[in-house]
Amino acid sequence: MSARSVLRAAPTVLRVGLAEAVAYRAELLVWVLTTTMPFVMLAIFSAAAIDGPIGRYGQTELAAYFLATFVVRQITGSWAGWQINVDVREGTLATRMLRPLHPLVAYALEHAAAIPMRALAAAPVVVILLATSARSGLSRDPVSWLLLLVSLALAWLLTIFINFAIGCLAFFIDSSQRVLEVYLAVFFVASGYLVPLDVFPPAARRALSLMPFRHQVALPVEIFVGRYDGRAAALAVELAQQAGWTLVALGLVALAWTRGVRRYGAFGG
Repeated sequence: MSARSVLRAAPTVLRVGLAEAVAYRAELLVWVLTTTMPFVMLAIFSAAAIDGPIGRYGQTELAAYFLATFVVRQITGSWAGWQINVDVREGTLATRMLRPLHPLVAYALEHAAAIPMRALAAAPVVVILLATSARSGLSRDPVSWLLLLVSLALAWLLTIFINFAIGCLAFFIDSSQRVLEVYLAVFFVASGYLVPLDVFPPAARRALSLMPFRHQVALPVEIFVGRYDGRAAALAVELAQQAGWTLVALGLVALAWTRGVRRYGAFGG
């Protein structure tokens, strides 16, 4: 499949994906509502911070962190692993494979098309961020805001590649849904989604820094709240690591897909 064919098909797939997101907006709303744990954690941490800051986080910093976490999760989230799992199990992947566009590219474009609807759901939270005292906890560095876009793009790619890799396990086992559930359980804790990573003990922070999860949520959130203002060199290192994990995840996808499709075809998928 050439880049030209992808570019030719992309506008149509994006239009269809956006139309589906609008048509199934109720399902999208349910997905948004299932990602509101940052609000719950904000309430818990804010109550705990009444008597004093938790590490570097006072109540204003906590509000900025968890509201930013909700926004980042809306933009970078993916459910591709479940889609692949269902398509493999029900045999509908065979139909996708007959189309001129690679199935994984089609999945990615469909998910990208839903981002505007998810961003719309996040818009009220952005308004709250800008209209309340949490605004003082946001970045003031134009360079950080520019690099935030790069980090969000890499976080989205890393998340969807991990979903692809786990989804492709359905070629080898009856269902990869259990693996997805375990992945999510680890992701919620290790990505900074439920708890800011820098409130963990030093040994736990070092262990978590060796995993890809912080690059899915914590890094863009930390840029969002100004952690890297005036530290462009340090941020460049973090972005390089984020890009490295994205390439590793892409390599795993290529390996799992190639071997999985061979097995799928051998069994008459």
